[in-house]
Amino acid sequence: MGPLSIAACVSLAVWLWLTFGQGMFWRTDVRLPPRTPPARWPSVAVVVPARDEAGVLPLSLPSLLAQDYPGEAEVFLVDDGSTDGTGALALALAREHPGLPLTVCSPGEPEAGWTGKLWAVRHGIGLARAAAAGEPEYLLLTDADIAHEPDSLRELVAAAVSADLDLVSLMARLRVVTVWERLVVPAFVYFFAQLYPFRWINRPAGRTAAAAGGCVLLRTEAAVRAGVPESIRQAVIDDVSLARAVRRSGGRIWLGLAERVDSVRPYSGLGDLWRMVSRSAYAQLRHQPLLLVGTVAGLALVYLAPPVTCCAGLLTGRPVAAWAGAAAWLLMAGTYLPMLRYYRQSAVLAPLLPLTALLYLLMTVDSAVQHYRGRGAAWKGRTYARPSDA
Repeated sequence: MGPLSIAACVSLAVWLWLTFGQGMFWRTDVRLPPRTPPARWPSVAVVVPARDEAGVLPLSLPSLLAQDYPGEAEVFLVDDGSTDGTGALALALAREHPGLPLTVCSPGEPEAGWTGKLWAVRHGIGLARAAAAGEPEYLLLTDADIAHEPDSLRELVAAAVSADLDLVSLMARLRVVTVWERLVVPAFVYFFAQLYPFRWINRPAGRTAAAAGGCVLLRTEAAVRAGVPESIRQAVIDDVSLARAVRRSGGRIWLGLAERVDSVRPYSGLGDLWRMVSRSAYAQLRHQPLLLVGTVAGLALVYLAPPVTCCAGLLTGRPVAAWAGAAAWLLMAGTYLPMLRYYRQSAVLAPLLPLTALLYLLMTVDSAVQHYRGRGAAWKGRTYARPSDA
């Protein structure tokens, strides 16, 4: 058996293992766990870090202010050095859309050793805990581009209380409108779930830990016990680091797909999506060159080898390569279909996953290149040259 057939068979074996042995990562039925309304609704502080978010705030902030929550709740928007009038716009929106109380503050530039977002989160949590209403029992950490249905907070809290969870996180449904969004965005969530299978995360005694930073409900007591955000202050991939810190401190965590929580941030072109992925891709690999080489080789074997060996086998008359490559390609496309359905996209995109994987491979390489050029994780005018992830 030649190298082409060997590559096809190895890729097929990997896909068989991924399909049946990687926590059923491809299934999209992990939603909020069964829940009942608590006898007493705990108090909640909603913390929203925002840096230059005037473009999306009119679509997101009113949804937070309009939360139909039976208990005490307050919104703290932390303007992280914005230059586009984010803070003033937030106050204006609160006047136009009265609802939950809103406090807008700005902590200034982050201290050394802090990423901007976690510096803003720290300030927001501090304000919430010092508020006149007293320390909140839960913290909802949500990004400025996330829109919530009116019952979102109520359902999150009910799930946390019913299952006695310290952290409940929902992977917000990202916007999928443009051609590039259709090609790249569903795959982003698919790859994330492959790295961090939700079923493994949600095991009470599991070792896998991750969260989705756009929507995290965190018990305040658990945050104090885990020392967050101070203990993860340099983390670029802050959501995964947060979940790990909570789990290490003995907390119970849960992650699933959202039904009524959506990101309104547009990614109009490939460049915007490229920056979103590349800013943290090499940090995910802990800035290790060997991990980068292994990741590139793995992506090539798992995602590129199936179509290449299938087509090459057909053209050169190697039936083993052709059929093994086709079977691996079919498994790949089949496991991608549930995510495409979740995002209400055409099944035609499923066979194109190798193309999307090639884009992610190039984004990962570019992330490493930018790191070694000293540009690190650049986002909204700030660069973190050598971030660390807790």
